[in-house]
Amino acid sequence: MRNTAKITTAVLAAGALTLGLSACGSDKDAASDTSGPLVVAASPVPHAEILNFVKDNLAEKAGLDLEVKEFTDYVTPNTATEDGSVGANYFQTQPYLDDFNKKNGTHIVSVVDVHLEPLGLFSHKVKKADALKSGATIAIPNDTVNEGRALQLLAANGLLTLKDGVGTSATPADITDNPKKLKFKELEAAQTPRSLDDVDAAVVNGNYAIEADLKPAEDALVLEEAQDNPNSNLLAVKEGQENDPRVKKLAKLLTSPEVKKFIEDTYAGSVLASF
Repeated sequence: MRNTAKITTAVLAAGALTLGLSACGSDKDAASDTSGPLVVAASPVPHAEILNFVKDNLAEKAGLDLEVKEFTDYVTPNTATEDGSVGANYFQTQPYLDDFNKKNGTHIVSVVDVHLEPLGLFSHKVKKADALKSGATIAIPNDTVNEGRALQLLAANGLLTLKDGVGTSATPADITDNPKKLKFKELEAAQTPRSLDDVDAAVVNGNYAIEADLKPAEDALVLEEAQDNPNSNLLAVKEGQENDPRVKKLAKLLTSPEVKKFIEDTYAGSVLASF
């Protein structure tokens, strides 16, 4: 059994963030003592699984004391990194990180890209995307970047048309053509796979799809393309911590041939190494 500290967090409203509150309940700044363990905040799947593979198989030989803390939302890992409750995090993409820093005044930076989780459209009611009926309801993530990715995925597969240049900032207001008159239910990203019995389809982030026993490579009606995709998941730290020797060791291990093989063997195309 893995000795992983697991924290189940309530989903926090981005407009009500309190960055001074320690997300881990510890008085010690986990990022300040480079002689102690490197504490990394991570989503359970696949991030914590990958980190635990490193911890169990590679870290000791590399001289890295690694501690993994699991979080179930997309907010607390960043607030915990910002206030020093953890030394690093591994759960997000660069567009999400840029948006988070801009909205919340945080100072978190990327260290290295590790993997891609293709965003997919899933359904319990239809087998093909073009089988969606007129007026169908699709659940999409409600955070800025993942909502934009979801709409771009639908646009790339001919289900709607978006304004030119909106990118990952797209919202339903940017739809210029909606031939199937699709309706959208905006949910916290973790809730999208749980909505599948209540909506006609849902766009689900790869990590939450895997947690829900969905297999993106097999089950998705449509799936993001991996080639030239800017949405790799990355290891991140608070600005100024990039040269922490523990962080450098972890970055090297996360992009090692051993981790690439682990990703390929474990996730069978539902998670793709970015290195």
